[in-house]
Amino acid sequence: MKILVNDKELEVSGERVLIEELRDAGYVIPSLCYAHDAKHEPSCMVCMVRNEANNQMIPSCSTYPTEGMRIDVESDDVKALRRMGLELLLSDHRADCEAPCTVVCPSGIDVAQVLLYIDRKQMDEAFSLLSSAVDVEHLPCTDCKAMCEKACRRGTVDKCVDIRQLLIDLSEQKGLKKVDVTSKAVLDKSSFSSKLGRYNDKEKEWLREEYSQPSHCLHCACEGKAKCKLRECATSAQIKSPRHGVSSHLPVKQQVHVNGRLYFEPAKCIRCGLCVYNTKDSFTFMHRGFDMQVVVIEENKKDIDEKVADLCPTGALFVR
Repeated sequence: MKILVNDKELEVSGERVLIEELRDAGYVIPSLCYAHDAKHEPSCMVCMVRNEANNQMIPSCSTYPTEGMRIDVESDDVKALRRMGLELLLSDHRADCEAPCTVVCPSGIDVAQVLLYIDRKQMDEAFSLLSSAVDVEHLPCTDCKAMCEKACRRGTVDKCVDIRQLLIDLSEQKGLKKVDVTSKAVLDKSSFSSKLGRYNDKEKEWLREEYSQPSHCLHCACEGKAKCKLRECATSAQIKSPRHGVSSHLPVKQQVHVNGRLYFEPAKCIRCGLCVYNTKDSFTFMHRGFDMQVVVIEENKKDIDEKVADLCPTGALFVR
């Protein structure tokens, strides 16, 4: 069977959904609720294309090619619809991709990850990451104006983390000299970075109690950011911030331990359903409409394979 794609003929089998045919032909079709060889239901609108034969917008992840199709995959209208879908998802996605302390560090140190290693008592890993960002003989923190501390989210809860002193203490333990140098920032600031918004009073109280480890860091940065398709799609669409703001009602930073190394953070979930459809009675939808959310079925936690995290398009399901 032949169809037209952007006015060019494409031979298709008719036995695979459009997104697979189009991707194999070299067209870049984003998607969030779809994964190859996995059960899914179309929900995100990010893979939309237009069939110019009847002027309908259709989800390429669940539509099979038919005779006479004339598919448009990259017009302004198609891109605008995909962007709208992304912006709606982002408005309900409450998370910091990058921690503010890391974003503002003039030396490009991944401050958030260093602090996470410190709190997990992984001092060798903390030092390795710190030294990889700066001159191996020097630490550029002693004379710094500590912008990281001014940006620290903990400061909006009670008192900011004493980041500079923690990094200096780490450097002294491991032998870095306390000499000021200038290092080039290495954080890729071109990538989309979501912001979780303000904490409410109840969240502040919970955060004070929950995050009482040695550094007092809230560990803002998303642990699943490296594989986040939502961030990748938002970056490709050149979205700087969600048009509709962030309106999620789900509590920030509350993580459910599923089993083993697998964790679930509901505030980052976009309700694509991949975890629901591809596990056996382990995840389910609760409520309807804007209040709908994915929850873990408590009695079946033990049966969940951590590989399900590979299906998650955000950092909502992650392996620690």
